[in-house]
Amino acid sequence: MRLLRLLSAPVLALSLVISAMGTPARAETDAQLALQWLQTWNTYRFTQVADPLPAGRARKSQSISIVINAPRAHVFNAYSDFQHHIGANPFLERVVTHSDKTKHGVRTKNLTAIEVIPLEPPMTLNTHAQQRLNLSKFFYEVDSWSTGNVVTHQKIVFENVGLLRTRVTEHLTFETTLDLIDYTLTQGVLAHQGIQQGLKQRIESGAL
Repeated sequence: MRLLRLLSAPVLALSLVISAMGTPARAETDAQLALQWLQTWNTYRFTQVADPLPAGRARKSQSISIVINAPRAHVFNAYSDFQHHIGANPFLERVVTHSDKTKHGVRTKNLTAIEVIPLEPPMTLNTHAQQRLNLSKFFYEVDSWSTGNVVTHQKIVFENVGLLRTRVTEHLTFETTLDLIDYTLTQGVLAHQGIQQGLKQRIESGAL
């Protein structure tokens, strides 16, 4: 937990930047969040990678890895369940799944992650996402749109590196305005590293 506390300051700084477009904290119903997800999907088409990017937008990528001392199948199941990210992400309060379907070995989940930033008053940031899990090849992809018009593309790969060891590599791509792209990349990577450490600790301890 010490690492998460250390990371909370830069993550909070990033949240402060994008919270200008956030809303005061409130408990939205699952139906309201599902409608927001659909509206965001129809507006931003966040699974699509624009080429070229619209004027004023930029995209940058970075990959991060961690080794978890547990079998690959167990790590994949625990790590890919975003309900388990609650607690590892210091601001994540809940995850609402709008649909969950499996076809041809790919499980597709449409969901919204709700973060509450401890400002005065508290601010709510909603991230609308689609997660696609390849169940036989041990990887999943996530495309998302966050408050502040930040689009994120992720591919998370799980590799055997020993009988009871798994390397998790997150390939992260962030897209936002030109003036925020460097800051978003740096702080976004720090946030994901903190979540990785939190999940590693909980998986290895047997909590997950």
